Amino acid sequence: MAEFDVDLFVIGGGSGGVRAARIAAGHGARVMIAEEYRMGGTCVIRGCVPKKLFVIGSHVRHELEDAAGFGWTVPPATFDWPTLIANKDKEIARLEAAYTTNVEKSGAQVVKSRAVIEDKHTVRLLENDRKITAKYILIATGGAPNHGASIPGIEHVISSNEAFHLKKLPKRIVIQGGGYIALEFAGIFAGYGSDVTVIYRGDNILRGFDEDVRAHVRSEMEKQGITILTGCTVAKVDRHGEEFTTHLSNGSSLASDQVMFAIGRHPSVANLGLEKAGVAINPENGGIAVDHFSKSSVDNIYAIGDVTHRHNLTPVAIREGHAFADTVFGKREVQVDHSYIPTAVFSQPEVGTVGLTETEARAQFSHVDIYKTTFRPIKATMSGRDTRVLMKLVVDGSTDRVLGCHIVGDCAAEVTQVVAIAVKMKATKADFDATIALHPTAAEELVTMRTPTARHVRQAAE
Repeated sequence: MAEFDVDLFVIGGGSGGVRAARIAAGHGARVMIAEEYRMGGTCVIRGCVPKKLFVIGSHVRHELEDAAGFGWTVPPATFDWPTLIANKDKEIARLEAAYTTNVEKSGAQVVKSRAVIEDKHTVRLLENDRKITAKYILIATGGAPNHGASIPGIEHVISSNEAFHLKKLPKRIVIQGGGYIALEFAGIFAGYGSDVTVIYRGDNILRGFDEDVRAHVRSEMEKQGITILTGCTVAKVDRHGEEFTTHLSNGSSLASDQVMFAIGRHPSVANLGLEKAGVAINPENGGIAVDHFSKSSVDNIYAIGDVTHRHNLTPVAIREGHAFADTVFGKREVQVDHSYIPTAVFSQPEVGTVGLTETEARAQFSHVDIYKTTFRPIKATMSGRDTRVLMKLVVDGSTDRVLGCHIVGDCAAEVTQVVAIAVKMKATKADFDATIALHPTAAEELVTMRTPTARHVRQAAE
């Protein structure tokens, strides 16, 4: 008789947990994975995937407007929000079924239940109060929207979760936040015709991104009619029937049909029974504390993805889940390299970035060269749209290595994915320069910028 019911019990059926379960089962492990909501997790069900579908749909309005410059006469178009929601729900249901099927094909068992830890080797399924013993436990419960400190009227505020299921498109919406989710939904709602106001506490949106990126995105969003108010926060929300009044910390107020908060996410660590097993929380970020192999403070319990609050990106969770399974069950240690992770913001305009910002590079390197250009994309020369693309390379002035690449404009994410390979391989600016341009493209600017727009030299301390 086996010492444990399973070799691995995975708590959480998101992208990271699913990858870990499949790979571990492929290595011959007996695997059970529990998901209390829907297989696929935040990214598939109410995150990256439906968000990208909404973004694509919202671009149609711009395409119709731009068509006239190319000789097209397009009859007045109408948009139906319920149709968008219904078609999105259909696609998400298909993906959820595919996730479940793929896990089961790998040999892992899927259970639809919330699971909590009883001790370091025991998990209890709340659906039927069944206890499962496991040699290893992997926590992959992800994160959840965080509304921040409680304010009067907080109950009237929605998060990105609810935004995917609104019954109708709001004519006016106030969105608090200045990061990925806030700006992506600002572009989405504006694209479908809503009047959008973004509220952010800092001096500018996209904290942590390159300063040129932050300024460029804000300027382009404001050109599209999106109002961005910085240096203030939402202090109170009043409801009047179907309308809301949002009171700001600067004393002003805004009327809208919806109020949404997207100010951050917190790791889903509550009520998991972590304390019963002695799993430690990282005091700096509130996530489960783990080492370079995703091992927690308990030697047989691991955690991956957003629940660790390291790099909250779906591909990172997937890579961590795969590495865990290879390390524990594949008989080869695999450590995830968290440096030079490419990321995208599907705002409008789109942002793609990999590597160091100019500020980060100047803090770490004595000589930093900057290559930067902004230009009107070829499409805009015919459509007449007032928009510009930003491309920027951050280079180590001593070794010529490209330390960072930052792009704002159409297809920025697609271009950045490819550039990330070069940056990860430690390509030099000379390598970029030696690459023949692909013309006519926006991306060719990355290999045709010859002269630094700025050079920074840090003087050694005497």
